[in-house]
Amino acid sequence: MYELVLSSTPSEVLIALLKDKQLVELHKEPKNTKFAVGDIYLGKVRKVLPSLNAAFVDVGYEKDAFLHYFDLGPQVLSLNKFVKRTREGKEKTSNLLYFKNEVDIEKTGAMGEVLDPGQEVLVQVAKEPISTKGPRIGSELSIPGRYLVLVPFSERVSVSQKIGNRKEKDRLKKLIKSIKPKNFGVIVRTNAKDKRVAELQKDLEDLLAKWNDIHTNLKDAKVTDRVLGELSRTSAILRDVFNSDFEAIHVDNELLFNEVRDYIEEKSPKKKGVVHHFKGKLPIFEHFKISKEIKQSFGQTVTSKSGVYLVIEHTEACHVIDVNSGNRSHENANQEENALAVNLEAAEEVARQLRLRDMGGIIVVDFIDMKKPANRKRLYQHMKDVMKNDRAKHSLTPPSKFGLIEITRQRVRPVTNVVTTEVCPTCLGTGKVDASINLVQALEGQANALVKANKLSKIKISLHPYVESYLTKGVFTNEKKKLQRRIGVKVELMPMFDNEILEYHFYDHEGKELDVE
Repeated sequence: MYELVLSSTPSEVLIALLKDKQLVELHKEPKNTKFAVGDIYLGKVRKVLPSLNAAFVDVGYEKDAFLHYFDLGPQVLSLNKFVKRTREGKEKTSNLLYFKNEVDIEKTGAMGEVLDPGQEVLVQVAKEPISTKGPRIGSELSIPGRYLVLVPFSERVSVSQKIGNRKEKDRLKKLIKSIKPKNFGVIVRTNAKDKRVAELQKDLEDLLAKWNDIHTNLKDAKVTDRVLGELSRTSAILRDVFNSDFEAIHVDNELLFNEVRDYIEEKSPKKKGVVHHFKGKLPIFEHFKISKEIKQSFGQTVTSKSGVYLVIEHTEACHVIDVNSGNRSHENANQEENALAVNLEAAEEVARQLRLRDMGGIIVVDFIDMKKPANRKRLYQHMKDVMKNDRAKHSLTPPSKFGLIEITRQRVRPVTNVVTTEVCPTCLGTGKVDASINLVQALEGQANALVKANKLSKIKISLHPYVESYLTKGVFTNEKKKLQRRIGVKVELMPMFDNEILEYHFYDHEGKELDVE
């Protein structure tokens, strides 16, 4: 059972994917973002580097984008011809029925034989800018849809390897060959399994319409203009993961709610009822307890309920994950059996962390040593099984004799980084803060003033869970009850992990925040 929770802020949209109420993916989509994976730009070749067999291309980013010869695609000469003719006004239509393709380039060729400095090229972002590097780009354009991926200037039809049924593969291949236009290749995605002709035809028509948009935008585009933008991260995630297993999509912003609802209604009308506009009084991530889980899941140390914990280190070259048994053990099990049990449990959390943080590149996991080859084989198989739902391309090696499993995972975006430490707003890191009684006195004074100024019969206060615990400790008498008696109205405390340790806010009975003068 899957749920999607979307929280909109003025600067970004936070997207949380839950599986069985547990957070498995977290995405941050900055508003007005550029150079997202899949975006297509009109660029200009700045320089060709024979020693690297690559070129640097100006696409409007502060650093030039990197284009390697292997990322050109075999049909790059046909693409370049199409771009040139369109820019000159000679290519009147996006239909490639009568377009004469150029010969494919050689796999062992040189970049200087294909591109010249100053030449205009149509390129697609393959990796977003990461660290000090500009975008990584390619010229083998691919336009993804829900069920299909369109590849211009190709005739090849291929089917996702994740569709294991041979008959279904053959059915899809024959079907697509019968409906695709000339000079367009198609990759059939996993979602296309068991889909009817009408659904696949509609998806293909949508993709051809996007190709027509590229042709139209290309006519008057300036160098570094984006001629086709990838879907927003929200819509892209819906396109890639939405299926019949989704139970609900919760959105806290009305405009975003309408966008998501319209998208679902267009792609899957029967499921439009799963989209809900969240109007709760608490922030949406607090309501679904996602803020708490983020704090628990993004630290350097991640601990499971059984006591097993991971230590995760990020470096420029790779990521390292150390598995520790903590206090998990069984009295009736020997050391080897305990190690196997800990490793199997840790493997599931490792797979979750890779998706959650969107970790890419090389990841080295140091599992607890096991002597028996059969146990190492079982761990390796389990690791592969728990990573099957990971949409990023990945591969892993069997455990070495030292218990190391090496994983390579496609890195197309910067790793998701969430700061889980908090700087005290009072001491600013000095280590000295006012006594808790001073905090209560300040809070009481402000609450009392707001109650009188706004003639309230009830006041709500959001604060850090630690402070809330301090105020409510004690059954018969506690600071909260004393506070209520002194200011003369009912007080409702709302613990929120998004608040810093000494941060608090006041609200009226309808949930409207009150300004403190």
